[in-house]
Amino acid sequence: MAQTITCLYKNISELNSFIDLNELTEYPNLLVQVFTGTPESLFIAKLQKEMSDKLPLAHIAGCSTSGEIHEGRITEKQTIICFTIFEKTEIKSFLLNRSDFKDSYEMGKALARELAIFNTEAVIIFPAGFDVDSTDLLEGINETQPNMVISGGLAGDNGLFQEVFSFTQDGITSDGLVAVALQSGHLSVRHFENYQWQEIGKSFTVTKAEGSIIYSLDDKSPLTILKRYLGDAFIKELPKSGTEFPFLLQYRGEKVSVFIIKLLENGAIKVNRRVEAGETLTFAYANLEDIIDRSLKELKQLDQISPESIFIYNCMARKQFARDFTEKELTMFQKIAPSNGFFSYGEISCRKGGLPQMIGHSLTYLALSENSAESKKEQQNEFVYEKTAQFNTITSLTHLMHASQDDIKALNSSLKTSEQYYKSLFDNNADFVYSTDLKGNFTSVNPAFEKTFGYSREEIIGKTALSYVSDMDVQRVRMHFYRALRGKEQYYNVYIDSKTGEKNLFQLKNIPITVNGECVGIYGIGRNITEQKKIEEKITELAFFDRDTGLPNRMKFTEQLEMQLKRARKKQKNIAVLSIDIDRFKIINDSLGHFAGDMVLKEISERIERVLPSGSYLGRFSGDKFTLVLSREAAVDKVMKASKKILDEISHPLFQSDQEFIVTASIGVSLYPDDGSDEHILLKNADIATNRSKLQGGNRVTFFSMEMNEQAMVRLELESYLRKALQKNEFYLCYQPLIDLETGNLYGSEALIRWNHPKLGLVSPGEFIPLAEETGLIADIGGWVLRSACHQNRRWQMLGHESLSISVNVSAYQFQQPGFLQEVKMALELSGMEPQYLTLELTESTMLRNVEYSIQVMQSLQDIGVKVSIDDFGTGYSSLSYLKDLPINTLKIDRSFINNLRLNTSDVAIVKAIITMGHGLSVKVVAEGVETLEQIEILKELKCHYAQGFYIHKPLMTRDFEEGLSKYVQTHS
Repeated sequence: MAQTITCLYKNISELNSFIDLNELTEYPNLLVQVFTGTPESLFIAKLQKEMSDKLPLAHIAGCSTSGEIHEGRITEKQTIICFTIFEKTEIKSFLLNRSDFKDSYEMGKALARELAIFNTEAVIIFPAGFDVDSTDLLEGINETQPNMVISGGLAGDNGLFQEVFSFTQDGITSDGLVAVALQSGHLSVRHFENYQWQEIGKSFTVTKAEGSIIYSLDDKSPLTILKRYLGDAFIKELPKSGTEFPFLLQYRGEKVSVFIIKLLENGAIKVNRRVEAGETLTFAYANLEDIIDRSLKELKQLDQISPESIFIYNCMARKQFARDFTEKELTMFQKIAPSNGFFSYGEISCRKGGLPQMIGHSLTYLALSENSAESKKEQQNEFVYEKTAQFNTITSLTHLMHASQDDIKALNSSLKTSEQYYKSLFDNNADFVYSTDLKGNFTSVNPAFEKTFGYSREEIIGKTALSYVSDMDVQRVRMHFYRALRGKEQYYNVYIDSKTGEKNLFQLKNIPITVNGECVGIYGIGRNITEQKKIEEKITELAFFDRDTGLPNRMKFTEQLEMQLKRARKKQKNIAVLSIDIDRFKIINDSLGHFAGDMVLKEISERIERVLPSGSYLGRFSGDKFTLVLSREAAVDKVMKASKKILDEISHPLFQSDQEFIVTASIGVSLYPDDGSDEHILLKNADIATNRSKLQGGNRVTFFSMEMNEQAMVRLELESYLRKALQKNEFYLCYQPLIDLETGNLYGSEALIRWNHPKLGLVSPGEFIPLAEETGLIADIGGWVLRSACHQNRRWQMLGHESLSISVNVSAYQFQQPGFLQEVKMALELSGMEPQYLTLELTESTMLRNVEYSIQVMQSLQDIGVKVSIDDFGTGYSSLSYLKDLPINTLKIDRSFINNLRLNTSDVAIVKAIITMGHGLSVKVVAEGVETLEQIEILKELKCHYAQGFYIHKPLMTRDFEEGLSKYVQTHS
């Protein structure tokens, strides 16, 4: 049999008498369970020693309590001693201290190893200490020794949650456990637990936890959650009140209770088991109606098997919120068999084949019997509980809670769906998302935020957002923050440093967080736009800035000029607009290629920028044209001074592709408000003035006048006609004779182009040749002149004038064309004329713009037999040192020196010097523009070789020249 007798401890004398009366010292298999409501170590130690001395063979297992169960009755702060006498069952007791093990799990494994040796049938466990993790303890037991029946409870201290104790005959622990193992082939064990928890309210996700300490739920402190849902009174009564409203935790497919055992200073809570981040907790309450129904059913079944002893381990909360039923339930247990135990801080239960759990807010028992067979009672006890009015009220409230719970569940389901949508959007958003409170402190950040800035969530939460912004941006960001709090969406860009110090540009959006109509903070959404900004800047640069020079292009310059004009109108100030055009730049492009041309333009732009006055804005308008705004130095004299500085700077020699160039520019100026009121008119008028500078030879500054506008219109019309003149055969050639001064013989002629337009009539070469050069038409026109002149001269040679030569003027543009040499060869081949009868006349400026290239082409002409002449010699600005290196045949003295050629004039000395130099260089000298006999006589005396001019003969049409040739032949035959 497994008989239990009990006594209510008063003093040692009465206890000894009770032991002697019941002859308890005689039993070898005696289990003594002590449940004391006096949680004092001295009292327990004294009692333990007295009992050990009195019952040296007994196995003692006891603990402090939060109420005792004595023969089916509830006692408070008493000491109950239960003696269970076994005939066929062996007993072994254990005491383990947590400090002897790494953790509670290892302590459980150690206990299980001992139990395995003993071949245990059932185990009773009394853990003691708030640092003992009962969950880990039970997992350690199950890992090593599964499939055991386990029951018991956590030691208490009358709801004080200060210090608890468990003890055996061998010692006492306040941070460990006591266990009793029962082993017998004849022991019948029935185990039962009754806990009926009902979830209520929303679920909370553990967002930060360590061991059994929970630091945050849904990113909020647990204290905040408890205040909101259970109120200040609940918090005030913690941890005692925690047994009435625990959390439910989903654990290994089952819902287990989690009790609050301590409220920490930082708002965190300590619970009775290990909890991990990501797990879900829900508030729970005990469903009393279900508890009663299940208990009555179990009592009826238990009554049928007639156990000999019942050990009950009940939750302290039950004697508080369901005292009436708890008292009657214990009375019913006592009807079946002696029922003793205690009210605990958590109940341990494990049916055979199941998993051990620390379930809490429950009743668990062991019903024991050493009977060989269970005997059915003939007379069954009646187990009925008459529900009190208070219970009916609680039942009604329970139904109300269920109904409300269903409504809340539906609402929570909807909210949860919304939260999941939000969480999914929040967690998986490629943009970083964050929230702050009303003070600007971070309350949440998503993974993208952590990844973007390199800070962990823990490093960010609670910190002010402004601490991550540079000092120069704080005021601006604060302004956007307060605007967002007032309900206005804010968009702005700001530079933010990452944890590694990398600075990036972010685009932010701030919107208010509104709860129940009140703003409680802001949401922020942002993305890194550093690369996007670079691309935008690159696009802007490509759209508004010249790639080669980095200067504003036409669009940007015009936009800036428009802004400058608005300010000028407002302040009534003047503005100067300059158009700067590089003279004959196409020659450089065509001779060296566009890449070299771009490099030259870049250097020219840098030169211009070096000499600009303050308040200037320079742009590249197009091609070789620059535009400039002078907003501070807009007076005429100051504009002229600035312009001359620019011309002087540009004209310095420059080197490209190992060659030296002399570059000049033409500048046109228009003034606001005199020459126009908007940007387009001012630019047009500056351009017109530039064209006038170019017509006057370039390398000069011209201010716009209304007369120029009229002339520009005429010039546009002339250009239109010029483009069609060659196609319509409106050009023809005249030929001016060239004579040998020594013999008086005619030796050749100079081909001169004329244009006879059907509407304009005869157009002067001085008007259309510069225009043809400027527009590039001169290449086609020059080619036509060359071919026509060669063809006509060869025709005259075939008429009997075999030694007749022809001179053709070549423009700088035509000469610099890469295919010019081939063009000369083709003209000679088509005409059949020998090369030595062709003389090409070049100006000094043509050759000296690119000396090396010019010498190369001239030498190639010499190599095929074509003669080269320098035209208008004496008007150039180059050094005479170049002359000795030029492969030339003839120098042609400019007419300006011949016009005033009289005795006793300085021009005689100049002409004499040129002729003398020609003789010294072994080149022929030609005087052009001879108009008097005196000039002829002087030139003969100076030993000039050839002459041409109106005195000899004006330019003649082809037919007239032929007639003159015939007469000349007749005269000299």
